[in-house]
Amino acid sequence: MQDTDAIDEYILRHIDGESDYLKALYRATHVKLLRPRMASGHLQGRLLKMLVQMIRPKQVLEIGTYSGYSALCMAEGLQDDALLHTFEINDEQEDFTRPWLENSPYSDKIRFYIGDALELVPRMDVTFDMAFMDGNKRFYIEYYEMILEKLSPGGYIVADNTLWDGHVLEISSHPDAQTLGIMKFNDRVALDERVEKVILPLRDGLTIIRKKT
Repeated sequence: MQDTDAIDEYILRHIDGESDYLKALYRATHVKLLRPRMASGHLQGRLLKMLVQMIRPKQVLEIGTYSGYSALCMAEGLQDDALLHTFEINDEQEDFTRPWLENSPYSDKIRFYIGDALELVPRMDVTFDMAFMDGNKRFYIEYYEMILEKLSPGGYIVADNTLWDGHVLEISSHPDAQTLGIMKFNDRVALDERVEKVILPLRDGLTIIRKKT
């Protein structure tokens, strides 16, 4: 564990830093919210920004806003005429998250919705070029299929937590619902010929999926 921690610290010293705003948000997330580990954090946040800059999407979907850290990182990488639509199902999260999004330098690029993305997104007249999945792990397959329907050819899905602290390797006759959701999702994507895919062992596992043209 010490070696892993040392590598993590080395990586963070050799990548782009966080803005003061993101540092403040990350601190506030740990002080005021339960399960602060759900926030993307420095390394994953810089990767999300770079992916956005590489893909250059016009419309981005995020499922699972939480404190808004990942949304701000993606918005940071957006072009001037692009938008991020981020959905949070927990209405108790709104009082914390909305001010951080609306007071940020990227507020004009972010649309924040409270509600179930599975109900709201299909009603939207939007085709997405990129999506970040970080919602309820029980519904990863449902999110995935919904996003594919709304995703442009050649578009990307980035799915978080797909290694789930290594629980995907555990052999159990009764896995918990969230572990089961991740395992079924990983199996579905692995066999899905509609997409190309790769899993990165970053933090808790990050799967990058490209919809074939």
